[in-house]
Amino acid sequence: MNKPKLLLHICCAPDATVVFERLIPNYNLTGYFYNPNIHPREEYEKRLKEMQALASKLSLPLLVGKYDDHRWFNLTRGYENEEEGGKRCPICFTLRLRETARSAKEGGMDFFATVLTVSPHKDAALINTIGRSISEELSIPFLEADFKKKDGFKRSVELSQKFGLYRQNYCGCEYSRRK
Repeated sequence: MNKPKLLLHICCAPDATVVFERLIPNYNLTGYFYNPNIHPREEYEKRLKEMQALASKLSLPLLVGKYDDHRWFNLTRGYENEEEGGKRCPICFTLRLRETARSAKEGGMDFFATVLTVSPHKDAALINTIGRSISEELSIPFLEADFKKKDGFKRSVELSQKFGLYRQNYCGCEYSRRK
């Protein structure tokens, strides 16, 4: 049976673990690490290296998008003082999901999705709404999910420990790091 091809946006290896576990049985997965929001650059490199190591361990293909932090800062200008979950986050989600959808479509994928909904700090309904909108805009199906359900976050912590993964203590952007 040919499984549908899915391009999965990944923000970090810990969140990817449980999503891989849940989606691999039904999809031909390719990871997509696109996170121009992560700062400082050393933190971005650390998260990318962890993701590359996990993808290698699991024999999963991983694409890496351009680290265009200038674009991210330009889009979020004026929202520097927003709390995590505030008005800056939808801008960030939209940027990353649109780039994932564009790459999925160019790569001949059947779907795109994101691991962002694993985090208890992320609004899955908002992320899914943004994904649906981009899906309609770019004519590629979005796989809606709330991966924190069914103890998804708890399972990601367990799998992170099993794989010895680095778990960051902030979302990734400069402004969430300062809080």
